[in-house]
Amino acid sequence: MRFSKDHEWVKVEGGIATVGITTYAQEQLGDVVFVELPAVGKKVKAGEEAAVVESVKAASEVYAPISGEVTEVNAALADTPALVNEDAEGKGWFMKLKLADMKELDALMDAAAYKTFIEGLH
Repeated sequence: MRFSKDHEWVKVEGGIATVGITTYAQEQLGDVVFVELPAVGKKVKAGEEAAVVESVKAASEVYAPISGEVTEVNAALADTPALVNEDAEGKGWFMKLKLADMKELDALMDAAAYKTFIEGLH
């Protein structure tokens, strides 16, 4: 898994990247009540808004940590947005992307670097 400074995670398997928000981001948001996902086929660029997550506290943009084309979205989030609270880095994933450029992954943090990053936010 790789992590962005905007608190998204990416897990790549065979040229397809699964993307979601980190457990840290979910904890900051609180109870998630709504998730707006991108359309399948949409092309997203690294750093651009790709989805929106709303919680009891606030609405927040979810940025694409890497560029690619949306091949699938987690439809379960429409009926059960609380999956993000229950398993942000697993069943609460947001979208799958066909990677445009594998090299973009190099700009993301590994788990140890992300842990250090969030410790520095407190």
